[in-house]
Amino acid sequence: METQCVICKGRGLCGRPFCPILAKLGAMKRISIGDSIFGASPPSVFVGRVGYPDVRVGPLVPPKIAAKDARIYDDPAQWLDRGIEDVIGLRSNLVRSNTRLNVRSPRVLSNRLLIKTQELAMASAPVDTEVRFLKPPKMEVRFDGILSPMGPSGALKDMSIAENPSVPRKVDHLVSDTDVLATDAAAELYEGDISVYHINRLLSVGLLGRKNDRRLVPTRWAITATDDMVGKELIARVKNHSVLDGLRLFSTQKFGNRFEILLLPRPFSFELIEIWMPRSVWTGKGTWIGADREGYDGKRTYSLLAGGYYAARLGVVEYLERVKRQASIFIVREILPDYWAPLGVWVIREAIRDAMMQEPKRFEIADAALNDIAIRIRTPLRRWKKEAKLIHDFKFQKTLDSF
Repeated sequence: METQCVICKGRGLCGRPFCPILAKLGAMKRISIGDSIFGASPPSVFVGRVGYPDVRVGPLVPPKIAAKDARIYDDPAQWLDRGIEDVIGLRSNLVRSNTRLNVRSPRVLSNRLLIKTQELAMASAPVDTEVRFLKPPKMEVRFDGILSPMGPSGALKDMSIAENPSVPRKVDHLVSDTDVLATDAAAELYEGDISVYHINRLLSVGLLGRKNDRRLVPTRWAITATDDMVGKELIARVKNHSVLDGLRLFSTQKFGNRFEILLLPRPFSFELIEIWMPRSVWTGKGTWIGADREGYDGKRTYSLLAGGYYAARLGVVEYLERVKRQASIFIVREILPDYWAPLGVWVIREAIRDAMMQEPKRFEIADAALNDIAIRIRTPLRRWKKEAKLIHDFKFQKTLDSF
């Protein structure tokens, strides 16, 4: 059961109508609101996946929050130095309103409430928004392995936007361009300094891609798709750079997640090892160790490690593109008991981004780097080293090269 929970992370693979772990966490904090709210959306929108192709869609709004204070409610880059309780506290005040729409309906993208939600998704700054519910929202906090926590949810009766949203020119251009593929649009938006968080909002509410291909995409799927699309674009660029000049090791720990990122002087490849220690959020008394990887030719199947794989890869290839080098990437992520509530894959993305901004340690040989990693990873090296296929190949190829 523990193994299944770590792989599933609340996706419902066990067949239950609800996840008992997430249900328990969801009861931890409740706020009380009426049948309408007014506040500045960070901006934030949500498309659910339960019942697909019938999904729930709508904006997220923190009640009575002014525009100058709203951005932090949906800006993971500002959360790294906070505690788990602080992040949950912020997100539990973000009220999720929703209307049920069918993804496959030919008229879905002309729905009036969806169009207003799309206006919010395009915005780059908080937008004053009023939301009215059919009845007071259900009091709960929602957790998920991919998504950030969210607060109460309620059926949307009506909504209005009290100001004209500020939309970046690049966003306006690519939303209007119905001849460009979603993958190309995502790459161009990223190149134009539009964040992956903004891109996944646009993708989720059906604003990217060719006219006849545009669809509502559940937010959790859009997050992973954005990390994957942008990551692949960066990898293609990285492969044109010269190989790194030596081994570099970056380390960090955030929210009970320990990351060790080792760059090896070889053509691009990527490997992630996850170690879920006993009594972390998805585990019981046992330790779960999993790994996934890709070679120079890329990955053709969805990762066993789910969205975290693509978030981790993105954080490192951003660095390689910045320094104009390519390398083989080896990451160990150890999840400690301190990580007692899932906060979403942004933890991985932002923690690795933060680590890659620090000065790395440099090594001459891989074993020295592994021994240094083992000082900080609590799980014994012998238990996870056998999963390190990339390290094994690096050492073996180096031996062959010496002849």
